[in-house]
Amino acid sequence: MAIELFNNGKHLCLMFDDLVDDATGDAVQANQFLIVDNGDGAIIDPGGNMTYNGLLMGMQGVFSSKQLRYILASHADPDIIASVNKWMIHTECKVYISKLWARFVPHFCSVGNAVDRIEGIPDEGMNLPLGNTLIKAIPAHFMHSEGNFQFYDPISKILFTGDMGASIVGHTEADTPVENFQSHIKYMEGFHRRYMISNKICRYWVNMVRTMDVEMIVPQHGRMFKGKKMVNEFLNWIEALPCGVDNMTQDHYRVPK
Repeated sequence: MAIELFNNGKHLCLMFDDLVDDATGDAVQANQFLIVDNGDGAIIDPGGNMTYNGLLMGMQGVFSSKQLRYILASHADPDIIASVNKWMIHTECKVYISKLWARFVPHFCSVGNAVDRIEGIPDEGMNLPLGNTLIKAIPAHFMHSEGNFQFYDPISKILFTGDMGASIVGHTEADTPVENFQSHIKYMEGFHRRYMISNKICRYWVNMVRTMDVEMIVPQHGRMFKGKKMVNEFLNWIEALPCGVDNMTQDHYRVPK
């Protein structure tokens, strides 16, 4: 079921959080997003093959896939973009992804499907026109991918952060925003300590986000952070978290006996 994150009659943001059957624990829960402005549409992180049919059917009630302009991919992991070949077949959209990954995406596609349809985002990011507005591709390198972008919607003031802010919960929990930050930490701490590369990079990211007008941080896994107070609580937490290479020692690099 689609969750409405924002709707002013002309600009719509939807989240789909229940398209992965996470009851068995075989696949990680993942959120997919649709932004529509004045009849022009973009999907952020459409997911793998298991999300394709549900996302296609779920969006048809509010937006025709024939009008899809972009697929925006934060990075090239399977849970982000493995379904891209199906979108290439059934729509005329272009795919925007870090320039570091642009030549890897065709490996998800049938021969010829990706020709002239994959655009590399430069390291500094870019603005993408959508309807009467634009979507900003925001640098988020090494979180957790070396070529990584987040996407900011200036109308809704939502920052779609990919893996930054992710929490390991089921789709029934992902429906609702975080209400108690301290009690939520246990669902995301282990993930961030391993998947974010270093505290240095997290601090650079926090410095950038604090210059932006962000009302909501919505990650690709788990629950969102809604309202400036909760957004700031998350920024304060991740700014101080040792992670990635900060936590590695020689003991992690030993030949198995």
